[in-house]
Amino acid sequence: MKQRYKYRIYPTSPQVHSLAKLFGCCRVVWNDSLALCNSAEKLPSNGDLQKTFITQAKNSEERGWLAEVSNIPLQQSIADLGVAWKNYFDSFKEKRKGRRVSSPKFKKRKSRQSARFRIGGFSIKYEKIYLAQIGKIKVVWSRELPSLPSSVTVIKDAANRYFVSFVVEISPVKLPDNGQSVGIALGITDFATLSRGEKVKAPKPLKKHLRKLHKAQRKLARKKKGSRRRELARRNVARIHARISDIRKDFLHQLSTRIIRENQTIVLEDLKVSGMMKNRKLSRAISDLGWRSFRRMLEAKLEMYGRDFRVISRWEPTSQRCSCCGQIGGKKELSVREWTCLFCDAVHDRDENAAINIKVAGGLPETLNGRGGRSKTTSNAESNSEASTHQFPRQLSLFG
Repeated sequence: MKQRYKYRIYPTSPQVHSLAKLFGCCRVVWNDSLALCNSAEKLPSNGDLQKTFITQAKNSEERGWLAEVSNIPLQQSIADLGVAWKNYFDSFKEKRKGRRVSSPKFKKRKSRQSARFRIGGFSIKYEKIYLAQIGKIKVVWSRELPSLPSSVTVIKDAANRYFVSFVVEISPVKLPDNGQSVGIALGITDFATLSRGEKVKAPKPLKKHLRKLHKAQRKLARKKKGSRRRELARRNVARIHARISDIRKDFLHQLSTRIIRENQTIVLEDLKVSGMMKNRKLSRAISDLGWRSFRRMLEAKLEMYGRDFRVISRWEPTSQRCSCCGQIGGKKELSVREWTCLFCDAVHDRDENAAINIKVAGGLPETLNGRGGRSKTTSNAESNSEASTHQFPRQLSLFG
């Protein structure tokens, strides 16, 4: 199976200039090709687009500077556009699972920039990566590559940080079956409540950095558009957003890894996060938690390490049902955190009771009286997901 490995890089000043030129050329080729696709009655082939916007454009006065960068990322930019159109049409015809994919959009100069190299346009030498017409760039190898990569994407985020993302082939490693299972109830006050009674607090980085973010955004709003000081203010806002994202992602990776190590079967409730985000009183708190990212990480890691993942129906009354007698006591407001069952007089913590019911609804044989609800086993995440940041087995070193 294929997976992405992402690393931080530190290019020199001349390399930064060369990368900026490369990103600009890839962006222009993408936008020119997309403009033609939007106006054409029939979608042109990749070969026709490459001939028009790369080969012929290099010989023109208006686009002659395309010859100053490597040809490989330009070709990959058009190839990626073809994949984007295919995903859009497959999603429109319901041939693609998951959320509806929108049509390709034009790329902007201020947002995230990227360029992809295939084999022949890059190589790894002496623990540095060589990119065609860029040179050798220093890489911080936070973990070892398990095999030779088939492609690499150079990324510059909005905070002016540079990364390389390798696509490598890995072999799934099945962890020993420990016979443990757990139901997980996601919440706002506590990010996750496990069926065994453990509650996990979320770092809530957006809430902690909100005042700093508001202050930086006010400074940005006062700067003149197009000025150098506005660009510095914009970069400061982007750094704060990147810091918030990194804290949240690190927490989700560590929690998902620990849960997979400790349990053979994980049962989760299917939540419609997009609908819950429409509540203006809870939308900020929900977006600060990253429920969807947590589920996506679990799906990818469970496929990689041979664990069982089950998702119960979102209509299962896990908060209304008593985990002791199985009777439904009616709908309860969100402010009710503890309640007493009217049938068996059992006192329940709302989140712990829901987590137990989620585990029972997963249809596991060891649950109470074998009682199970409506459940479904979701398809595993795409094999090229970046979810596995924390590796269980020690991978072989690419450098020996």
